[in-house]
Amino acid sequence: MSGYRGITWDHPRGRNALTAAAAGAGAAAASGGTATSSATAGVPTAGAAVSAATAPPPVDLTWSAHSLEHFESHPIDELARAYDLIVLDHPHLGEALELHSLQPMDAVVGAERIERWSRESVGPSFDSYSADGYQWALPLDAATQVAVHKPRLVPAAPETWAEVEELSRRAPVALSLAGPHAFLTFASLCVAFGEEVPAHPEFGFVSRATASAVLETMRSIGSRIPAGSELQNPIALLERMSAGDDIAYCPLVYGYVNYSGAEVRFADAPSVTHGGRRGSTIGGTGLAVSAHAEVTPELVAHIAWLMSPEAQRRFIPQHDGQPSARAAWTDPAVDRAASGFYSGTLATIEQSWVRPRYAGYIPFQSEASAIVRGVVLGEVGIDEGIDRLEAAFAASAAASVSPIREKVTR
Repeated sequence: MSGYRGITWDHPRGRNALTAAAAGAGAAAASGGTATSSATAGVPTAGAAVSAATAPPPVDLTWSAHSLEHFESHPIDELARAYDLIVLDHPHLGEALELHSLQPMDAVVGAERIERWSRESVGPSFDSYSADGYQWALPLDAATQVAVHKPRLVPAAPETWAEVEELSRRAPVALSLAGPHAFLTFASLCVAFGEEVPAHPEFGFVSRATASAVLETMRSIGSRIPAGSELQNPIALLERMSAGDDIAYCPLVYGYVNYSGAEVRFADAPSVTHGGRRGSTIGGTGLAVSAHAEVTPELVAHIAWLMSPEAQRRFIPQHDGQPSARAAWTDPAVDRAASGFYSGTLATIEQSWVRPRYAGYIPFQSEASAIVRGVVLGEVGIDEGIDRLEAAFAASAAASVSPIREKVTR
């Protein structure tokens, strides 16, 4: 074959480790498979215990990247026809399974590896890619919505949503509302308020009491958000916080280790009551193999290396990545290098919610976000917004032939 093609998302967190691993694999191939990866030369490690990683196993692999917005919404089946390896988000599984776009990773890497990696992953990041008895992607990257604050302006992140609402009256507090994130914020608050959005519309929607309480909270905070923040995706929000002081705090935004430092600190998401569940919607990315790809021993070895302790605790953090292995999240050296990002948000990712994974969910997520955004910005009434959310959720079932109902173990 002429070589593998992969598609990932265009941010250092999503791109750099994969391209560096492929480059290291190419260098190893050119030197007979025995070279040490030049990709790690000169890269600061996360501490004395983290040394330069050995070269990934040789494979002919080229990565391309598309935008975060494209990653969040582009049909997986189209990507699976153009690429061999696909970095995807777990809600796309419904569409991918109905169109037979992917190969089960159980058949690609073997059941023993699947079972081991499942035990080793943080939160529900691994199980979010499990469906119908198979594993359809491997979580190279683990992320969930967490809080972020500027310590100079907000020394300690609020613990409860009542404290967030109070803070928003005296400091610039933003909500993540762009693209699909308005609904993801809504869903996370529902979790904190004690209800999860059901896995499929046949099970109904959240109660009107919960939906109303959540939208009232979001609308109150949303009436005071910094100008233009409602149009900015998580990357833009974090870059804005890093560059200036017009956003002091955001209660729910997808965590990016790349922005963690003295100016911007990440913390656990708020709960409704002290000690309550920290409502958050897990994200991150999974590595899937197209149904059209030819699986070779070289490809399997490369994938297995990316999931190895060597890569997860050393190579990936050294190359701007955000690993999925719990051992990396709890490694003191990795955490110190990330300014406490991992220890500061571990409780949230361990309690995070997994989104529905049926074929009609992605279009619903987009439609629901527009509805929630309208309510939060005062353009749509709360009761009308709930009516529209319930109707959109019910209508989205029509796109699903075989809903994924397998219970995810947290």
